[in-house]
Amino acid sequence: MSERTAAPLRRALADRSRRIVDSGAFATTVFCLIAANAVLLGVETYAGVVHQWHEVLKAVEHLFLAAFTAEILLRAAAHADRPRDFFRDPWNVFDLLVVALAFMPFARENATVLRLLRLARVLRAARFLPQLRIVIVAVGKSLPGTLSFLLVGALLLYVYAMVGWMVFADDDPEHYGSFGRAALTLFLLVTLDGLGDAVRAGLEISRWTIVYFASFVLLGSFVLVNLLIGVVINSLQEARELETEQDRPVPASAPAPASVPAPAAVAAAAPGQPSSADDSNAVLRARIADARRTLDAIEAGLTTSTPSRRN
Repeated sequence: MSERTAAPLRRALADRSRRIVDSGAFATTVFCLIAANAVLLGVETYAGVVHQWHEVLKAVEHLFLAAFTAEILLRAAAHADRPRDFFRDPWNVFDLLVVALAFMPFARENATVLRLLRLARVLRAARFLPQLRIVIVAVGKSLPGTLSFLLVGALLLYVYAMVGWMVFADDDPEHYGSFGRAALTLFLLVTLDGLGDAVRAGLEISRWTIVYFASFVLLGSFVLVNLLIGVVINSLQEARELETEQDRPVPASAPAPASVPAPAAVAAAAPGQPSSADDSNAVLRARIADARRTLDAIEAGLTTSTPSRRN
């Protein structure tokens, strides 16, 4: 089949598939399938139900896999006229990986991997829930800022753990006897869990330990946590703006102005065949001739009326 013949077929296939994929019934059906798949995963956690209905549950799982495969094929067919656009959407790539990996031999043979892939299908519900989709995109956008936050937090924890080991190792070896124990103790203090007991134990050693605990809680629990919240909120705003831009309708392009035939094109016309430019010139000449006759008639009328006024 030639490329010229295949192009209209791909466009027709894409148009029909796009009408199905963009319909509300299709989205509702897929969302219900995802929800039913989540319910099935929950049911399979009960050993008695699995033992009694093993064959039925296995058949239902195959039906779910067939339905999700048909869905991703329809989405791919909707981009038959422009296949590259299908892979530009991250959700399409995610759906394709989740469905395709389920057919891989290593996934079929490993029950844990297969359950994880089935669990990943539940995340596909975000495609049909705009607010959840915004949150997931925001989490992805906040990863660079979160990494910087983790580096600063690790540096703060390292410095205070070393100071705590040097100050409290002899008096409280259970919590500060090594760098690992000191880091674990301070990590729990970030959540303000057991802060009162830690401060009281420190005051028994020295009154200056209140400066140690107060500065660590101030930097770790308030400053760093608020910075992390700021990073997440900023990423959430960016994700919401991105979602708004994607949902904004594309303005229709203005119609192209009528092209004026160039003299070269008129000259290139075959001899003996009237061109559109010749037709328009003939109409223009006829209108000019009518205008001249009208002007002559008006001038003649004015000439005859002028002597009569003088008399």
